[in-house]
Amino acid sequence: MKEAGHVLDVLKKVKRLIQEDNSHEIKILSNQTIHQATLSQDPDNIIVAVLVYSIGKILERKHYRNMEGWDIFYNSLLKNLDAGTVCLANDDLSKCRISFGKIRASLNKIDGNLGTYIKDVFRKAEINKAFKIYEHGISSEKTAELLGVSLWDLSSYIGQSSISEAHISMSMPVKKRLKIAEDIFQ
Repeated sequence: MKEAGHVLDVLKKVKRLIQEDNSHEIKILSNQTIHQATLSQDPDNIIVAVLVYSIGKILERKHYRNMEGWDIFYNSLLKNLDAGTVCLANDDLSKCRISFGKIRASLNKIDGNLGTYIKDVFRKAEINKAFKIYEHGISSEKTAELLGVSLWDLSSYIGQSSISEAHISMSMPVKKRLKIAEDIFQ
């Protein structure tokens, strides 16, 4: 994992923000993490950015806390964030990845709608973060590969965004450019 120190700091901040119930700051932290992940193009950093963003989105939906299975998810989240932080501090990346995977795996233990809702949040977070990487100038194909999303899903998201409507800026009108070109060749 590139930028392991940065990721370790992020995980510590996320844990504190979860305890403070500050979903807004968690999502801001995710955006900072995706910027770093884009620079390094490191899949582990990208996984952390998606995880952090998902946590922010889940925590902002306060009604989830009243649903059956919330305690299972929340306890797994805290436990595995702690485990991931310890593993990362000890440079044990494989155990760190396992800890993050257990957070998503805990959703399979939840009966009812909550598991489905949270899985949907994670899926949409992957597409959202893929779009953020794409905005940073990484090709859509490379972005889809880094996040493990389909190029089709990413393209659909890009097509719905305002970035697909961006116009090429022109420094001067076409007629004026043609006139300059004619003057050069005379």
